[in-house]
Formats: sequence, structure tokens, C-alpha cells
Amino acid sequence: MEQRETFGSRLGFLLLSAGCAIGIGNVWRFPYVTGQNGGGVFVLFYLIFLALMGVPVLSMEFSVGRASHKSPVKAYQALERPGQKWHLHGYIALFGNYMLMMYYTTVAGWMFNYFYKFLIGAFSGQDAEGVQGVFGGMLASPGQNVLWMGIVIVLGILVCAQGLQNGVERITKCMMMGLLCLIIVLAVHGMMLPGGSEGLKFYLLPDFKRASEVGIGNVIVAAMNQSFFTLSLGIGAMAIFGSYLDKKNTLLGEAVNVGILDTFVAIMAGLIIFPACFAFGVNPDSGPSLIFITLPNVFASMAGGRIWGSLFFLFMAFAAFSTVIAVFENIIACDMELFHMDRKKSSLMNLVLLFVLSLPCALGYNLLSGIEPMGTGTAILDLEDFIVSNLLLPLGSLVYLLFCTWKLGWGYENYQKEANQGAGIKTPKWMRAYAKYVLPLLIVLLFLQGVL
Repeated sequence: MEQRETFGSRLGFLLLSAGCAIGIGNVWRFPYVTGQNGGGVFVLFYLIFLALMGVPVLSMEFSVGRASHKSPVKAYQALERPGQKWHLHGYIALFGNYMLMMYYTTVAGWMFNYFYKFLIGAFSGQDAEGVQGVFGGMLASPGQNVLWMGIVIVLGILVCAQGLQNGVERITKCMMMGLLCLIIVLAVHGMMLPGGSEGLKFYLLPDFKRASEVGIGNVIVAAMNQSFFTLSLGIGAMAIFGSYLDKKNTLLGEAVNVGILDTFVAIMAGLIIFPACFAFGVNPDSGPSLIFITLPNVFASMAGGRIWGSLFFLFMAFAAFSTVIAVFENIIACDMELFHMDRKKSSLMNLVLLFVLSLPCALGYNLLSGIEPMGTGTAILDLEDFIVSNLLLPLGSLVYLLFCTWKLGWGYENYQKEANQGAGIKTPKWMRAYAKYVLPLLIVLLFLQGVL
């Protein structure tokens, strides 16, 4: 068994944690939800709930990891008392990581595919119907989906096989720095487009009239959802990074830093999307249609669109691949401890396993399109996403929360002691009652809202 590795720098930890949190869903969902829920009104509520919900639970995941020095599948066993069963969630968390990658690798492959298509000029001279046809053709092609999914898996495994510092940390630092530079360049370009200022106003200026039309209650619920799920909590994807961390800094402070980085990228993504859409008179849609149809139409219409489209999808590929690397590292580390194997063997095993497990989603829009698990018009991806986002993330977060606050678990005193080691923001004693009674209720409400 290899000796446990540690991060080479604090920056590596922050960028890797933020990279895992950012993800492509956050990048395309945050701007749209903000725009549809009153702009700045939504952002204000989002920041409040990020501080009240997301950051505390993130600090608890970090604490469980750092105190145990184990992967999520073994962390509970190191901290729980004899006879307790908290460790069963470690296996569920590992299952959640596999389930997430079963569809995320395909979606990440779409980003790489579109970057390549823009780079070779596949969208040059295309009208709206042609752009939509490119997306439809990609989904209908088993070869394209499996090829690019496979490329993502091979690249991700190769990075992780090199080790924490030499592979995961080094590559993620370079990629995240590139992502931050790209997003700034793209945002500045978007804001300088003629007519783009209207998009900025729609996106960020508080519009209480628009918020009231949606319903303030709905705005608040949307902000709660976004602030909580943006950090990818509940399946140990963050706990693994805590296990590689030293004791120099408090974990609530580190959770705040990760939340700030994640929010910065999400807000900047809107500075790219809304000015561009408004400048060309295109209604910004939500979800995949925004990324793969609406924005390619915009890029195809603007001067230098091939270049700007290539840069945008390079940014999206970086956002997707940073999450892939982070979750692959979690899976590989868990299997190393679970099966007592070294990193190389765990990487090779998971190269094969992840490819096989990802095939149903990659084929879900073509060869397996007849399978509609959640009703007419749905695909295998929708079911896998529902299981992760609506079940495993909220319920897993609740388990981490209860483990860190209940006397029947690890207990608030132990969590607080671990979280407060080092320099930075300390976890206050008064937070105990809130974390023990109020926060679990909020998470249960989010779970019920997501399921019902």
C-alpha cells in the first residue's frame, strides 16, 4: 500500500476543490437561473444561502477527510465508535461517484467534441438549422459519443495515475489557471459587444418586478438549490481533498475560499452568455440547448466567431475535465484503500470499469434511445442525473451533517476541534444549534422539493 500523499501547495488544494465544484452544470445553469429570477435579487439570496448552507456542510466534508486521513469509503470507520454503521455511507458515496461519472464523461466528451468542431471550422457559414443539425447529428452518432467519452476517460485516468502532486495537482493547477484567464477574456469580449450592455442589465441588476412575477418564494427556493448543489456535496468528492490537507488553515475558511472561487466562475460565465445573446437578439435558453444550439448560433453570427467559439468550448472543456479529474481521484483513492492495491492498478481497473459503465449513457441518444426511463422524451442520462442530483447529493450531505453534529456520530466538538486547527475563520460555538437543528431541516426540504 502506498504512503498517503499530500498537496504540494495550498493553491493546488483550492483550485482542485473549486474545479470539482464548478462543473459544467453550474456554468450553464447559474447564469440562466439568475436571469430568470430577478438578476441581482437572485444573486443576493444565493450568496446568503451559500454562506448559510453550502459552506458549513463543505467544511464538514473537509473535516471528516482531514481528521481521518482516509478516502470517503474508509473515513467513517476511522472516526466512528465501535459497532456504529456510519461507514455504510462511505460505500454509497463511492457508488455516487461512479454514478456521476457514468453520465458526466459523456457530457464532458460533448465539450471536447464541440471545441474540436469549432477549431476545424465545422460551424463556419452554418445557419440556425445547420447548427441544430450538428447537435442532433452528434447525439445520434454512437461513434462520436463513445469516442469522445473514451478520450475523456483515458486522459483523466492518465492524469490520476501520475499521483496527487505530479498528476492531479499539477495538471489541475495549469488547467484552472487557464480556465480563469479564458473566462476573463471571454467576459470582456462579451461586455464589449454592441448591445451587450442590455444583457448585463438583465443579468445582474436587481429586478424586483421580474422576481415578483416568478414569486419571491420561488426565487428563494431556486437560490437555496443553486447555493447548495453548486459545491457537489454529499458523495465525498470534497472529503477526499480534506484527507490530503495539512493543518495550517481552518476548514471553514478554506470552504469560504472554495465557495468564492466557484461563485466567481459562475457569475463570470453569465458575463459571457447574456451580453452575447442580447447583442444578437437571441433568447438565452437553459441547459444543453443554451450551450450546444443557442451559443453556437451566436458565435456563427459574430466576427471571429470560430475563434471565440473555440475559446468558449475550451473553457467549457476545462470546466468539465477539472470535475472529471477530481472525481476520478476520489474513485481511485477509495479503491486503493478498499482493495489494498496501488495507484497504478486502481487506475487500470477503473479505466476499464468506467468505460464500460459509461457506455449506456453514451449510447442513450442513439442505439439505446428506445429506453426512456423517466417518461417520453427522456434518456438514460436523465435517470442517472436524477439519482445523483436529487437523491445521493442531498441525502449524503445530510449524513455528513448529522455525523458531524450528533453525539451518536463524530460529534460537534470533534468537528469543531478539527475544523478550527490552523489560521483563518474559526467555526463558532453558536453554530452548533443551527447546524444540528435548522440546517438538517433545510436539506430535507430541498430533498423533498427535488423529488416531488
